[in-house]
Amino acid sequence: MAVGTSAMCGTFKREILAGIHHLTAHTRTGSSAISADTLKVAMFTNSSSIDADTTGYTTSNEVSGTNYSAGGAALSSVTIGLADNSSSVPTAFVNFADTTFSSSTISSARGALIYNSSASNKAIAVIDFGSTKSVSGGTLTVTLPTASASTALIRLT
Repeated sequence: MAVGTSAMCGTFKREILAGIHHLTAHTRTGSSAISADTLKVAMFTNSSSIDADTTGYTTSNEVSGTNYSAGGAALSSVTIGLADNSSSVPTAFVNFADTTFSSSTISSARGALIYNSSASNKAIAVIDFGSTKSVSGGTLTVTLPTASASTALIRLT
């Protein structure tokens, strides 16, 4: 098996329309506030089979190492944008801050899974690093695609 290409998970597309995922906090008129869910990013080796068909987080073939805990790390600075894509189609997209694992020793990270730990660890998106990444006593940063209507990892057109 191998990490699939970077993509939004199929089940996430259905679940977002069903209101299962709360990417940011918000309040509906006349309603109480809805808190944002905790979204996480976990890294996997190339032996993993994470891809667009992944439905949830699993520890199978997850990387391990110094200053990396099973389950990965929480994503921060979640924002939602709206702009026209390169075909002038209005597109909603999600942006996250890059996630850093400092003073870490991690080997054979080939990709990552963004998932919602507040919603039974449901899968959101897969990131293919393009090659295997390792670090020894340094910093490994998961750099997310540029937040735009044409390049963001998570976008709805």
